[in-house]
Amino acid sequence: MGEDLFWAIRGGGGGSFGVIISYKLKLVPVPETVTVFRVMSYTEGNATDVVLRWQEVAPTTVDDLWMRMLLQPVTSPTNKGKKTVRISILAEYLGNANQLVSILGKEFPELGLKKEDCLEMSWIESVLWWNDGSTPNVTKPEVLLDRNLDQASFGKRKSDYVQTPISREGLESLWKKMIEGKTGLVFNPYGGKMAQISASDAPFPHRAGNLFKIQYSVNWDVAGEEATNEYLNQSRVLYSFMTPFVSKNPRSAFLNYRDLDIGVNNFGKNSFEQGKVYGLMYFNDNFDRLVKVKTAVDPGNFFRNEQSIPPLPSKE
Repeated sequence: MGEDLFWAIRGGGGGSFGVIISYKLKLVPVPETVTVFRVMSYTEGNATDVVLRWQEVAPTTVDDLWMRMLLQPVTSPTNKGKKTVRISILAEYLGNANQLVSILGKEFPELGLKKEDCLEMSWIESVLWWNDGSTPNVTKPEVLLDRNLDQASFGKRKSDYVQTPISREGLESLWKKMIEGKTGLVFNPYGGKMAQISASDAPFPHRAGNLFKIQYSVNWDVAGEEATNEYLNQSRVLYSFMTPFVSKNPRSAFLNYRDLDIGVNNFGKNSFEQGKVYGLMYFNDNFDRLVKVKTAVDPGNFFRNEQSIPPLPSKE
């Protein structure tokens, strides 16, 4: 298919270059035992200290450890009727609990991780745990085949990248903003293997220099325009508030959280310029190469969607 097209389909987004009918995946070995944990704290406790330290540790710790952090506005468990922000750290380590507790005891004492907080299991059991919190020997892997096609809720996702740690003052202002609505944040750490791969190796450009990705997440069950507008606006307000803390020129975004707020393409005479708005946010400097590939393999723009890669304008 050619080197450029193969490069483009490994991260250039679906619906831009063609239809893929088969592919092969290269597997990597995992140990017989992995360890997971979930530890929570609240902003009226030591959560701010935990988040400050997480920003330093999560992107730089050993490659076998990944620690996601959830930030959610909730009702306080100690101050009745008051809202607070709950911090949950969910992690997986390719090794046993004793090793994990030792590592984080040195690197992340603010977390206060104990062995009893940890669950040891096989890797496939950890997939179930990430899916719904299932404990070992209770749920069978076959449940992953049930996609619950008839069950759905409404939701909105947005994204950002953080390249400089958010200060204590910044975090404390964020807590006050978050309790105004229902939108939660997910901090996914980068670093590790992510940072060891060149930004141009594949279309996905968010490599070295990014500490973590932010997912803005809000779900609702009530149908109708009023509810939809309310929750969409909440996510947009929080996104705007985060502007000083995230990447700039461009303000980068994660393609898999398709966000039509950052731009759409109607494929008229300004198609390339419209595509460049969201294209630079998703792909940074790789956008221009994706456009060249698109122009070569699909100049008529048969494969397209609201945020697909546009071809170069035709010369009249």
